[in-house]
Amino acid sequence: MTFIEYPDRDFLHLRLADAIAGQLAESLRRDGRATLSVPGGTTPAPVFEILSGVDLDWGLISVVLNDERWVPEHSDRSNTRLLRQHLLKGKAAKARLIPLYEAGHDQPETALPGLAAGLEPHLPVSVLLLGMGTDMHTASLFPGADRLEEALAADAPLLLPMRAEAAVEPRITLTAPVLRAAIRIHVLITGAAKREAIERAASLPVEQAPIRTVLDQAEVHWAE
Repeated sequence: MTFIEYPDRDFLHLRLADAIAGQLAESLRRDGRATLSVPGGTTPAPVFEILSGVDLDWGLISVVLNDERWVPEHSDRSNTRLLRQHLLKGKAAKARLIPLYEAGHDQPETALPGLAAGLEPHLPVSVLLLGMGTDMHTASLFPGADRLEEALAADAPLLLPMRAEAAVEPRITLTAPVLRAAIRIHVLITGAAKREAIERAASLPVEQAPIRTVLDQAEVHWAE
């Protein structure tokens, strides 16, 4: 992995947003389209806020989450809700959101075929931004999750439902082949505990440290 250390989080957010914007612009020039995949949670929110004001042809950019909790968008637990709040506004309001949740389905399994069909035309991902937990999970690829082995396999489908002790709700996640196929890959982490975790991950089996699935291709961006 390429490990980039920043003097503070504000500088990290600015430099990472600038890198992502430049790579999206490069994809637009090359392909006439771009797909950005991003994590949920609050850690990337400052990067999203910066990107939302960047002058890109957002109408040609599709945005998909790395994973989503199986909850309605109005839930405080919804990653889609956070995405609309922090990224899909301002200039970026013109971007196309590729959903990973569909109302009317109690469980993700029944919605999976339609969601995968909606995602497939927008692959490969042009720019992938991932987070990581201190347990070394990324997206919803949790150590010990019920379908982790299937999601890590080279022939995994695009999306899989995932349930894990560390996840409150059922999830739906991009699988390892989709993550690895991204043209540019960034991992955003902060704090000493996550730095220690990502350094430890490099020597562990991918089943114990799912972040390893992308580490050899990724730029890791860290600040205390």
